[in-house]
Formats: sequence, C-alpha cells, structure tokens
Amino acid sequence: MIGAMPIKTRHRFAWTVVAAVLLAGGVAAQDWPQWRGPNRDGVITSFREPAAWPKTLTRRWNVEVGTGYATPIVAGDRVYVFARQGENEVMTALDAATAKVIWRTSYRASFKMNPATAPHGPGPKSTPTLAGNRLFTLGISGIVTAFDTQTGRQIWQRPAGEVEPLFHTAMSPLVVGNLMVLHVGGHNNGALTAFDVATGEPRWTWNGDGPAYGSPLLFNLSGTPQVVTFTQQNFVGVAMADGKLLWRRPYTTAAVTTSQTPIVYKDMVIEMGRG
Repeated sequence: MIGAMPIKTRHRFAWTVVAAVLLAGGVAAQDWPQWRGPNRDGVITSFREPAAWPKTLTRRWNVEVGTGYATPIVAGDRVYVFARQGENEVMTALDAATAKVIWRTSYRASFKMNPATAPHGPGPKSTPTLAGNRLFTLGISGIVTAFDTQTGRQIWQRPAGEVEPLFHTAMSPLVVGNLMVLHVGGHNNGALTAFDVATGEPRWTWNGDGPAYGSPLLFNLSGTPQVVTFTQQNFVGVAMADGKLLWRRPYTTAAVTTSQTPIVYKDMVIEMGRG
C-alpha cells in the first residue's frame, strides 16, 4: 500500500513493490494473477526455500508507474500494474526481467475524494485480475474495464454509477469461467453483479445490500458454487450460477469500513473483522 505520502515518495514505493513481487515470483516460479494469488488465499504452493538466504535483497530494476494501492500481478514473463497518473487511471504491462514497458493504456478518471479518505490518496485501491487473455480492473470511482493482455487494447468498459461507496472502491474482481463478479454501486444502493467477460454485459445481479470494501471468493459447498462476500451490512453467499441469495448473516462495524477478504478452508468459510 502507498498511503498518504508526497507524490514522489508514493511513486518510489510503487517501484519497490513491483521489484519485490518480481523477485518473489522468480523464487516461487508461480504466477500471481489476482488479489492474494491464484486461489485468493495468500498461499504460494510452489515455493522452494533457497539453500542459503541472502543477507540483503538486490534491486534488479525500478520504474515509475504512478500512485495507488493496487497490488502488482505476475503472469509468465510479465508484471501488470494498475495505478493513477494525474487525472488518468493507467494499466501498464512490464517485462519482468528488465522492466521495459510492453504497453501502457490509460483512460480519463477524474476523481473527487471524500474528505475522510483524503489521507489515503486518489487510488486506485483494487488489484487487477488476469484470466485468459483479459485483465479486469475496478477504478477508484467504479469504472469497470477489460483489457487485452497482449496489446493493452481496451476490450470493453462500463462507466461508474451515480453513487459510490463512502470510502470509494476497494474490492478486486473475481473471475469464474465466463463471469466476472464485482459489487458495483454505492452506499445503500449497490448490486453484486456478474458480468460477461467477453462483452461486459450483466448476466445476473443481487441488489439486497450496498457494497463493502473486501473482495469476494468462490466457495463450493456440497456441489453448489457460491460467491461469498461482505456487503455493507451483511456477510452473504449467493449462487454463482444465477445470483440467488443462499444465506445471509448480519455484519456491521462501527466504522462501516468492512474491508477484509474471507478465507475458505475445506467446507468452512472463515471471516474476521474489527469491532
């Protein structure tokens, strides 16, 4: 994360994160294509401990990519970074070995911060998701975009809604098959939505609550795949196939900033929170 630092420092921190992810990827030899890794659980399955740990890390390269909180993702020989540069949100593909810019695509994303979020900066806060030959992003104001991984071409884009979450967007897209799931909209007025990955058209929606700030997970219980996520006032599971509500558990905090991602373990969903 970057936080409330002078813009030059925020840029420098972003460079360091990319380099660290690159080095970790080289050791693990495993793609990191979305928020918290391949299974959205923060687990690296192919890690091999080196015979001897270095006393210090060696920086291989650095590159200015912009500001934001989005985690860089790694796929094959590329690092993808979603960031802000001025009034634009920018998606950049870098060569993992050299940091050479392979492509860079931007779109206008003017943004006025809620005063309560000003110390955090103007985002973006959502990590991209790579699936097949597409990258999916959620901009700080709610703009949803699909990019071609090879060329950076914008495949489709859906504009932000009229209402935003109080602290703006932070969840990262979940892709399952031909559907990409996000909770769009804003405070007291949102819809958990499955978009067609090819066209961006909604395939189903559940509008029982506004969005929170954590990211959804896929949970398969007794043969029924479901999307599990926190919402503004609840912890819910909805059917992956059609968005039907399967269960709901009231969940609120005094700070109204539920931002954690749950964990799936065997046939359990583990949730944690504050307050």
